[in-house]
Amino acid sequence: MKKLALLLAALPALALAAPAHFDPARLSHHVEILASDAFEGRAPATRAEPKVIDYIVSQFKAAGAQPGGQIRDGKRSWTQDVPLLHTSFAGAPSITITSNDQAMPLTQGEQIALRAPLTGETALSLKDVPLVFVGYGVHAPERNWDDFKDVDVKGKLLVLLVNDPDFETGQGDFGGKAMTYYGRWTYKFEEAARHGAAGVLIVHERAPASYGWATVKNSNTNDMFDIVRTDPKASHPSFESWIQRDLAVKLFADSGLDFEAEKKAAQSRDFKPVALKATLSADAKVDVATIVSHNIAARIAGSKYPNETIVYSAHWDHLGVGQPDAKGDRIYNGAVDNADGISVLLEMARAFAQGPRPQRSILFLAVTAEERGLLGSEYYAANPLYPLATTVGMLNTDALSTAGPARDFSISGSAKLGLLDDLIDEGKKQGRSFTADAHPEAGSFYRSDHFTMAKRGVPAISIESGEDLVNGGRAAGLVWQEAYTRDKYHQPADEWTPAWNATGQVPDAELLFSLGTRLANSREWPNWSQDSEFRATRDKSAAARK
Repeated sequence: MKKLALLLAALPALALAAPAHFDPARLSHHVEILASDAFEGRAPATRAEPKVIDYIVSQFKAAGAQPGGQIRDGKRSWTQDVPLLHTSFAGAPSITITSNDQAMPLTQGEQIALRAPLTGETALSLKDVPLVFVGYGVHAPERNWDDFKDVDVKGKLLVLLVNDPDFETGQGDFGGKAMTYYGRWTYKFEEAARHGAAGVLIVHERAPASYGWATVKNSNTNDMFDIVRTDPKASHPSFESWIQRDLAVKLFADSGLDFEAEKKAAQSRDFKPVALKATLSADAKVDVATIVSHNIAARIAGSKYPNETIVYSAHWDHLGVGQPDAKGDRIYNGAVDNADGISVLLEMARAFAQGPRPQRSILFLAVTAEERGLLGSEYYAANPLYPLATTVGMLNTDALSTAGPARDFSISGSAKLGLLDDLIDEGKKQGRSFTADAHPEAGSFYRSDHFTMAKRGVPAISIESGEDLVNGGRAAGLVWQEAYTRDKYHQPADEWTPAWNATGQVPDAELLFSLGTRLANSREWPNWSQDSEFRATRDKSAAARK
């Protein structure tokens, strides 16, 4: 702590006193362990999961927290069972597109990234299925927008664009650059299923996707998971995939179409689906199983209002073992994403356990299967251990920076709620300012575990480290962010090293601790802004908070 105090004392730009609750060495050590090769990338339902659970539970115990999971044999346990559908290809899938009378075999991970079906089927078999371009694949009646125009796409494969129709111009019916849920690939798969399509081919372009092809490949060609659904085909078509832009350009050209011109046309509500002169065939065997992963929960019961809960969350999982990178490394260690979030969660439990007992209860929730589609948090939100109506808010931590202390901080995506106002107020006490998400077009609000609670009305945010670095300013912060996204995000290179810099994570953790303490010892019930899409859902449960 002396070393940290000296470091912070040398940073006059921040009015932050030496934190009393968080030690960068301890934060770094948790990451070193959880992101080591011994944990094999922390994929759910692998031999690594028991190691993860054992470590996190042992650290919660050492911190002084109590079990907060589901009740087993009459008492609280440390975990919550999360049943998941688990699918994988039994061998490489065979995929061929026939365009301009020429058959083009596609290589998994190269021209296409095909997800193992989440429909429960044990085989994937498509024969000469026609391709149809449906623009952005959006059906939004409240915006008077329909890319399908009553065209029957049942049984067909939909070629579509990622993000919203507004992305290219920054203005229009979808709020400009800030991505709506219509822009997320998860929505596009769901909408295809609602229309009875055989599948989807999302055209990957780095800017609207906000990440490169390596991320697409690594996220979609490994084992797949979903929560167990009564009717999985209502949410997933059989064929869910991304394709490289170059392949899309060729398919359009073979049909006598210009890709850029058709993309421009798709930005208008007058767009109509366009049949491509191409078909696709695919065959693959699919291994299907129902497995049980686990959320991990620790709790400190409130001294005065134990039935009111503040949730701190972070996901413990990453991608596990997958395709090798250029160096032959197959372990996706997930140090930044999200061993560092778990390290903050563990030390947050220590900070609260060693301080005065909070008036409201604090739940520390390490969720599974975030990388598979926010599944652990989705399961918790659908099956809460503690009532959502009396959950004060969720404070999520995911992928903090290792670039060092910053003068500012942010949250994932854009949102308007009292919880953010409180966070900004606590940040001012540190001498730090709030910077709005610089890339709302990336749809970050929908990509972290807080979203599953937000859509059920619970005030929820996910903190992000700032980019205005004490050493180097915004230029240096941007360099770090771009390098991480390009070279490490969802890649084996996301590893802990002895040079790991957790000093910037300390003020981030301290900020969250201050906010949680403020909420835990008050009668405040934060809410969404009046024009938020989540306000009405929250207000329905208002009586429970009186």
